[in-house]
Amino acid sequence: MARTRARTDQTLKTVGLMGGSFNPAHGGHRAISLFAIDALGLDEFWWMVSPGNPLKPKKDMAPLAARLASAKAQARRSPIKATAIERELGTVYTAETLRKLVARYPKTQFIWIMGADNLLQFHHWKRWRDIARMMPIAVIARPGYDAYAIAGPAMAWFRRFVRRQGQRHHWTEWSTPALVYLRFRPDPRSATAIRRADPYWFNRYKELGTRDGVTRTLVL
Repeated sequence: MARTRARTDQTLKTVGLMGGSFNPAHGGHRAISLFAIDALGLDEFWWMVSPGNPLKPKKDMAPLAARLASAKAQARRSPIKATAIERELGTVYTAETLRKLVARYPKTQFIWIMGADNLLQFHHWKRWRDIARMMPIAVIARPGYDAYAIAGPAMAWFRRFVRRQGQRHHWTEWSTPALVYLRFRPDPRSATAIRRADPYWFNRYKELGTRDGVTRTLVL
């Protein structure tokens, strides 16, 4: 069943959520996130650094503490917070993570943010329709993926729920499912390229631990 998330209480905090391995985090992540903060009028943006993405191979995956540390470094002096909250919640799949977040933070309104590359494979995500019913979704355009994503299985289901980009500042008033497509200038940076150039990048983040930006727990 669709949910109505009208913002009747002006004390509610608005938070954008973006998941990923951040292996490592880089300036492209930051640029897209700052753009989304401005485009959607967000109070904060949370980078949910995944303990393990079931759709990605474990090969070449750096330790969680190093990935979280790289994300915190990229998030400095911004409304972005890097968190490994999925480890604390004990969740693997995004649908379960979001369900627990909504219950844990009742005074926060969340919007899920992902790239067009993720929209292309969204129909492979476990309980992806439940994600769409829990909170609005903003999709960031990515050259090379947009046409395929728009023609893909998930978008065929979403088509009747698409909102115009000019309505983006009213997302807290939307009933769900709701999806808005945001155009962002191309950014060539990628974690894959960084790993190829510096396979042992995570050695720069050898620390005793990294403090989670949301829960404040120490991640070792």
